[in-house]
Amino acid sequence: MEQLSLFDASPRWTVTDLTRHLRQLLEGDTVLQGVWVQGEISNLSRPSSGHIYFTLKDSSASLRCVMWKTEAVRLRVGLQDGMAIEVHGNLGIYEIAGQYQLYADSLRPLGEGALFQEFLRLKAMLEADGLFDVTRKRLIPNSPRRIGIVTSPTGAALRDMLNTLRRRMPLADVTLAPVPVQGDEAPLAIQAALRNLNRIIVPDVILLARGGGSIEDLWAFNDERVVRAVSESQVPVITGVGHETDFTLADFAADLRAPTPTAAAELASSITVMELRQTLEELARILGGSMGVLFERQHNLLEGFQSGLRFYSPIRRVQTERQRLDELNRRGNTTQAYRLELTAARLKGLENRLTALSPLAVLQRGYAVVTKNKRIVTSKAQVQDGDALRVRLRDGEFDARVSGDG
Repeated sequence: MEQLSLFDASPRWTVTDLTRHLRQLLEGDTVLQGVWVQGEISNLSRPSSGHIYFTLKDSSASLRCVMWKTEAVRLRVGLQDGMAIEVHGNLGIYEIAGQYQLYADSLRPLGEGALFQEFLRLKAMLEADGLFDVTRKRLIPNSPRRIGIVTSPTGAALRDMLNTLRRRMPLADVTLAPVPVQGDEAPLAIQAALRNLNRIIVPDVILLARGGGSIEDLWAFNDERVVRAVSESQVPVITGVGHETDFTLADFAADLRAPTPTAAAELASSITVMELRQTLEELARILGGSMGVLFERQHNLLEGFQSGLRFYSPIRRVQTERQRLDELNRRGNTTQAYRLELTAARLKGLENRLTALSPLAVLQRGYAVVTKNKRIVTSKAQVQDGDALRVRLRDGEFDARVSGDG
């Protein structure tokens, strides 16, 4: 057995050091960072940690791959053993197992790269034609009375949309334009369905939808004919194609994109029956209050007119003149009474004066009136001895006769 020389100058490594050195060599090689690798999936594993482990193989070799949970949650493709894919990532070494592996950050079905390039080409062309301009997008009606649906008649997407519309907007009239949603015949069928809905049914909004799938499954909604039909629609279009992470060119041309078919139905019925009922009740309350104010205002206005009519009415004139006559009559009576009082006072004064000048007043003071043959005797010369006289005193009269010369 050959013995190693004590003076051998070859470097000595520990397993850890050698593995770390190889790792640095791999991770420092820019050619091996950010690479796309094609192969077929085998030994697929998805533990509870959320990470994905699988082997990528072809006819001559295999490559261990791992995708961490942070990238796996964004994965749009359903993986399974035997599936041909392209994986993007960085090469490194798993030191504990001493094996090199690909740390994947994204992947796609094999052939998707060419489709994606075609997607970008079509998107640039249609965007240059103005089909994706946000200024041409229209508002979606809150409570459409008629809804058109373009989708497969046998897919789960249709059932989900109908259930949503039945729950949220049962009064809406729904028209289905059945079409295939994938395959060579799908684009022409979708284009015709959109045009027929616009020409014959004329709904308030159109839902263009299908369930999820690969980029190949959704490719009909990237077809130029479908995209132009969406942009030419006179009726607002809501797209709900695939899952939330799926984007198609029809989404960019639509007036509104929904992440799923169910969400498209919800957006088409943004105001539910319950909300409509509450809105109507609120409007009825507001209308009732407004009508009450209007009635009160009109009532006050009518009373004002009635007051005006009463003011200008002949009856009011007659009543005014009647009151005026009463006033004049009262004033006349007052004046007449006053005049009568003045006259009575004047007569009383005259009466007092007459009374004061009356012979009877003189009699009251103790004097007497002597008459002869009904003529007042004012002088002694008027009587002779033996003449019969009549003497009137304050309290009566008596006869007398003249005797002697007096």
